[in-house]
Amino acid sequence: MNNFDLMLREHNLKATKQRIGILSIMQTKGHINIEDLYEKIKKSFPSISLATLYKNMHLMLEKKLLTEVNVKNTKALYEITKEEHAHLHCEKCNAVVDIDLNFAPITGDIEQDNGFLLKDTQVVFSGICRNCQ
Repeated sequence: MNNFDLMLREHNLKATKQRIGILSIMQTKGHINIEDLYEKIKKSFPSISLATLYKNMHLMLEKKLLTEVNVKNTKALYEITKEEHAHLHCEKCNAVVDIDLNFAPITGDIEQDNGFLLKDTQVVFSGICRNCQ
């Protein structure tokens, strides 16, 4: 059993070849939109339909195996869910990079000061990457 099999089973999902293929591409790419993922997955599974891909993505999002990353002026990106982190987005080349960021001090204050139970936090810093400067 590879790590994708285990990841799927831990999220109560059947480990199908298509889902393993999706996760494999996503692990390699890091952040990917549906259209690019579809072009890549068709190389391994030529008969997969866009509807099937959307169904699988929706199910994996629902089970919290995948996370949607919203970056301004781009199509939604998807990544395999991992430890809490933030993103850097280059406005020139559209690269999206994960960065470690400790949310605890900020989210703790928000919850305590406002009596609000946070369920999701996404932080995207936009600017120009080192290569594009």
